[in-house]
Amino acid sequence: MHEEESKRLNIPEKEYFILATNSDLIRAASDEIVYISSNGNYSLLYFTNGESRIMTLQLGMIEMCLSDQLKVTGRHFVRIGRSLIINRNYIRYINIVKQELVLCDGTNNYSVSASKMALVQLKNLIEKEMLYDGQ
Repeated sequence: MHEEESKRLNIPEKEYFILATNSDLIRAASDEIVYISSNGNYSLLYFTNGESRIMTLQLGMIEMCLSDQLKVTGRHFVRIGRSLIINRNYIRYINIVKQELVLCDGTNNYSVSASKMALVQLKNLIEKEMLYDGQ
């Protein structure tokens, strides 16, 4: 579909997220990113096609890039604790007691762990949005 036709039909264009270091560049549509985990100065991006890529960037820097670059879909990403950024569109299951969060992209399930406090905050955020959207 051409850009003019997308505008005429009021279909939003995809937003792309770009991360670059001295040696790497990743370009992905925001809906292709399921979640991002970190370990110190390294971050691992997980995509809907099952692929993952490691970047030598701290999670805080990636969080800033998401906010700066994704004007419409940036709100889909939320930081969970110190080591995760998730795409809220893929949340399937939250179990606070087991400290488990399951994300699903329609094909693959991704099970990640987070602190109880982080999961409580995420659950509350989702429930609050449901109430707000329902009014």
